[in-house]
Order: sequence, then C-alpha cells, then structure tokens
Amino acid sequence: MKGILKDRGEAKMDNGKILIVDDQFGIRLLLNEVFKKEGYQTYQAENGQIALKLAGMHSPDLVVLDIKIPGMDGIEILKRMKEIDPSIRVIIMTAYGDLKMIHKAKELGALTHIAKPFDIEELAKTVKEILSDKILEKM
Repeated sequence: MKGILKDRGEAKMDNGKILIVDDQFGIRLLLNEVFKKEGYQTYQAENGQIALKLAGMHSPDLVVLDIKIPGMDGIEILKRMKEIDPSIRVIIMTAYGDLKMIHKAKELGALTHIAKPFDIEELAKTVKEILSDKILEKM
C-alpha cells in the first residue's frame, strides 16, 4: 500500500502521482486542486519539454495530457513519454472533436480521452478507476 502524507498537520493517503500537462494555466490549476483534494501528489507542466522532464524525474502513475499544446503537441509528448516508460498511463484531453487525433493517441497507448469542457466529477472518477487498477497491480 502507499504511504501516508502529512499536509498541514492532517494525514492523507498517497493515492498516486499525477502529471497534468496543459498550456492553459486555469485548467492546470483546477485539475491540481481537484486531484490534491483526492489525495494525489501532482505535478504540472505547461509544455512538452517540462512534461518530459517531470515524467523522467517523478515517474507519475498517470498523465492527464492536453492534445493541443503549442510547440510539441500532445501526440508527440505521448510518443516520447512511451519511449521513456512504455507502461505509463495517459488520459488525453481535447477541446476539438478531431477523431483522427484521438484515434492516433489511442494507437500510441492513451487509455481514454476526455472532451473539453469536461465534467470534473466524471474526470475524477475516471482517474480514480485507472489509478485503483494501477495500485492493485503493484500489490
């Protein structure tokens, strides 16, 4: 089982590590708050270079990745993350209903996609299900 984290004097379960990759600060902030409340350790990246560096340093249990990011797009980030760690779990987010891109991301190993604007409760539920499976695999 995972260890206990201390946060402002309160004991919280460490439910796993999540890397949030989105060029929009507001989205990163929202997801960071939601995931921290659920007991996850979070990391944030606004672009591909930072995302790859953080993924290499922290080995996240899950990456929540926006597809449309200036510079290195989500597909390229996903490819490179899979080269670093083929077992890394990734959920892609997109505001664009580009089925070709979604299909390509799933071919590269993305587990699922979430359409923006997303239902935060539905996203939190999906994350919890994915990470529950990951924790069970480690036991």
